Amino acid sequence: MQRDQAVLSLRNLTKTFPGVKALDGVKLDLYPGEVTALVGENGAGKSTLVKTITGIYQPDGGDIYVCGQPVVIQTPEQARQLGITVIHQETVLFDELSVAENIFAGNYLTKGLLKRLDWPQMYQRSGEILAQIDAPIDPQTPLKELSIAQKHMVAIARALSVDARVVILDEPTAALSYHEIEELYRIIERLKQSSKAVMFITHKFDEIFAVADRYVVYRDGSFVGEGLISNVREEELVEMMVARSIKDTYPKQTVDIGAPVMEVENFCHPSEFTNISFDVHAGEILGFYGLVGSGRTEVMQALYGLSKAATGRIMIDGSQTRFHSPAEAIAAGLVYVPEERQQQGVVLNLPIFQNISLPQLSRLNRWGFLNEQSEYELAREYGERLNVKAASWSQEVGNLSGGNQQKVVIGKWLATQPKVIILDEPTKGIDIASKAAVHRFMSELVAEGLAVIMVSSELPEILGMADRIIVMHEGVMVKHFHRSEANAQKIVSAATGGKAA
Repeated sequence: MQRDQAVLSLRNLTKTFPGVKALDGVKLDLYPGEVTALVGENGAGKSTLVKTITGIYQPDGGDIYVCGQPVVIQTPEQARQLGITVIHQETVLFDELSVAENIFAGNYLTKGLLKRLDWPQMYQRSGEILAQIDAPIDPQTPLKELSIAQKHMVAIARALSVDARVVILDEPTAALSYHEIEELYRIIERLKQSSKAVMFITHKFDEIFAVADRYVVYRDGSFVGEGLISNVREEELVEMMVARSIKDTYPKQTVDIGAPVMEVENFCHPSEFTNISFDVHAGEILGFYGLVGSGRTEVMQALYGLSKAATGRIMIDGSQTRFHSPAEAIAAGLVYVPEERQQQGVVLNLPIFQNISLPQLSRLNRWGFLNEQSEYELAREYGERLNVKAASWSQEVGNLSGGNQQKVVIGKWLATQPKVIILDEPTKGIDIASKAAVHRFMSELVAEGLAVIMVSSELPEILGMADRIIVMHEGVMVKHFHRSEANAQKIVSAATGGKAA
């Protein structure tokens, strides 16, 4: 592939926060018509880099060049004017506005001396941009009527509306189904064909090798290496990321599986799922797999008492029960680690020790008096056990990396000493080393006799960690595999409604 002049270049870029050197003299080159994967663990400096490129942060040192010319990017508006745009994992759009209004928000087309909004031109231009990425969406449609994948297309169209030269995709597939990811790949290919320089940030190596032409690796805020994807193997990228070889990301232990801890019979919801029946045993990891919209998460939330409309029979340790609230589930020994950790799992502006102690305030703080020492000791016990990386247990959770936030959520619920723990997408959005740490800890939990239900959309994780696998499709359990008989083809076929499984 011919290498033209880089559209965006960084040289010796540094950024320091109190006590932390987030970027330590890093470099980066993004070329037109190429996808460059930015690879690194949580805490490697990727988010800080993106915020610096887009004018949210100001670097302490170093140089930024656009098409060979030195620039200073002091605001997001300046970045936009230079043709730099970013599409985040959770797309920032406006549900109550139309597609066209979202595409041109902050950059509306006007006409006449009075600069009135030129709606016909915006609708026409929106349609043209959407057609460029093969997105058959009516520009006048309210955004709230679109799927997550379609909203991503609108976000990309918004980037193209300002004649972007650099498009940064930050974990763009986290909430997409298998088919929606394939469509995103096609859109990325069209961006390449139109000579956009694309930076692709993801923790999923299959995506890196599917779409990227080049890679750049950061570790602990420093540049480690770069090169062509065609010249590197996954094992080499992992070793560059973590400075050590991770040969076994899925450290599955052989554990004697005990008696059933939780049994579910004919569990139904009038609109989400029907006839869900399964059991999970002590020392077992039971995997639930399905595409987005299959009903996996809805089942788990209903079991946990978050849905009042569900019906059916639940047994824990042989005693029939029914949870009308999460508090009742926790008291019975069932806990749930949600997929959306920042919205549902932690309180970002509270310190680590208060997050971990939150479900047990009445036990730790007797007679209504706060006992911060007890809360701190509990946080230290589970924080050390999960190897949470933090300056202190008083650090705000919002200042931790995604992987360490997830460890805090898991630690919070493990501290209640449950019998069954539901892990919904336990490694979503976290790096390879943090994934391996979570998987090792899962193995330790079942070795101690805990029953684990793991909901995951990542096939390698399901195949690598689960003892049994339940596949859901459109709210129904369609297949039940034992570990020895499961493979990727059977599971995907079942999840997509195929017959081959």
